[in-house]
Formats: sequence, structure tokens, C-alpha cells
Amino acid sequence: MPFPRKLLNEGEDIILDLEPHWRTLIAPGAGLVLALALAIVVSLTGVSSYVFILPGVLGVAAAISFGLRWLRRRTTNFVLTTDRLVLRSGILAKRGKEIPLERINDITFHQTVFERLIRAGDLMIESAGQSGQEVFVGLPGPERVQNALYREIERFRDREADRAAGRRGLSLPEQLEKLDELRQRGVISQAEFDAKKAQLLDRL
Repeated sequence: MPFPRKLLNEGEDIILDLEPHWRTLIAPGAGLVLALALAIVVSLTGVSSYVFILPGVLGVAAAISFGLRWLRRRTTNFVLTTDRLVLRSGILAKRGKEIPLERINDITFHQTVFERLIRAGDLMIESAGQSGQEVFVGLPGPERVQNALYREIERFRDREADRAAGRRGLSLPEQLEKLDELRQRGVISQAEFDAKKAQLLDRL
């Protein structure tokens, strides 16, 4: 299900809105197929109806398991916006987790050989603060998500630097002070600070 746009902040846009990869349905799907196959085999052998109870119970349990996993997948959103990363999940009760882009320090992904074939994988995000490292399991196209995250982080830092660097009529010392504040907070790197500083000084 799409991430509700009413939960966005003013001026915030959605870049990616992903559900978990379909590989999360493989295990319950295989269980359902095996249970149905067992029920068919038992029914064809013509044994007592009492013997058929066990495959029937297994089939119902497998169907419920598959249905719950499908619902869980459809009600889970991994969302990248212009300001933050959001994980929202839950069929009835909802759980949410978000990481501001300015707090993300490192992004890596992991894929097994099978996951490379089906274009799935896990994303590990290291962020400042109490959350530390977060692992998002079973995402589609993790390398594409990684690239999109890096692009949005750069754009976010550029916007923050531009706001601080004089889009509001600040004097040159005030603009440099704001830039230095962003550098100290880790919003922009030393190299970005030097580049923005050079741009301001070139305007003199």
C-alpha cells in the first residue's frame, strides 16, 4: 500500500516507496504448495477420511501463514523522502521508525548469490545518535536504494548549506558562521565547507 502523503511534512516529497521483496513469500508459499500436494496425494490413495485430517489441517495452517505474510508485506513501507528515511509496518497496529538524512553516516548492502539473481538484499544504515546501525531486510534492488540515498543526502546538505550561506540576506561573516556551524554538526563535510566558503569569497 502506498505511504500516506498526509504523513509528509510541508515541502517534503517521496523519492522511493518500496515494499519488501517478493522473496519474503517464498517460504510460506513453498509450505502451502507442499501441504496442497500432500492433501492431493492422500485423497488419491483413497485412504480413510481420518487420515485426510492431518493434510487438511496442514493446508489450512499453510494458507493462513501465507496470507499473513502477504498482508505483512503489503502493509510495510520502506520510504525515502527528501528529508528522511521511514520504515512503517503493521497490519492493524502500526509501527514506525525514521532516520533524518542529516544523521546518516554510512550505507552498505549485502546480497547472497541467490539474492543477486532475484535482485534482493539487505541494507545496513549507520546513523548518529542512539539508533546506531539499522538493518533493513529483504529490500528490492538494494544497490539502487543505496545510490538514491546518497543522492538525497547530497541534495539535503546542499539545501542546508544554501539556506545558511546567504539566501536570507546575511552578511558574509554571518554566512561563514552558519556554514561552520553546519560543518561542526556534521551536516556538511570539510570539503563541502571549503567549496561553499570559496564560492562566497569569490562573490566579493
